[in-house]
Amino acid sequence: MGHSHPKHIIAVSAFVTNNHQETLLVKTHKRSDTWESPGGQVEEGESLEKAVCREVLEETGIVINPIGITGVYYNTSGEILSVVFKADFSSGRLKIQPEEIKEATFIHLNEDNIGDYITRPNMKSRTIDAMNANHYIPYEAWETRPYKRLGRLDNE
Repeated sequence: MGHSHPKHIIAVSAFVTNNHQETLLVKTHKRSDTWESPGGQVEEGESLEKAVCREVLEETGIVINPIGITGVYYNTSGEILSVVFKADFSSGRLKIQPEEIKEATFIHLNEDNIGDYITRPNMKSRTIDAMNANHYIPYEAWETRPYKRLGRLDNE
């Protein structure tokens, strides 16, 4: 019996805050019952930090600076491994891409009002984790032929 490689989807999202301590949230076409952090699928050969920057820019017109990873989550339906980044607003103005998302806005989000915006428990959990994170999971991207570190995000 031959060995087959699993087919998982890798997704990234970003908990983004601006200078006013507001959180960037989006509503997608597929999940219009809830607000969520912007993000999407990692493309083949793409690093996680490049993917999260690309997805946020494509969906909202916002350029971000990833600070670190706040959590890794797995959804059995769809076999999705989701990596959540905390990121700072760098530049840009909100400009949604209608083919990507329905709405985007910056909201004063906290644990008292999160349920008014984020209605799905799995998304609420990862958002609270990111909101409260004061340390990050180290993340490195490497080229392996020859070995060369392309970047690192951690607590430093």
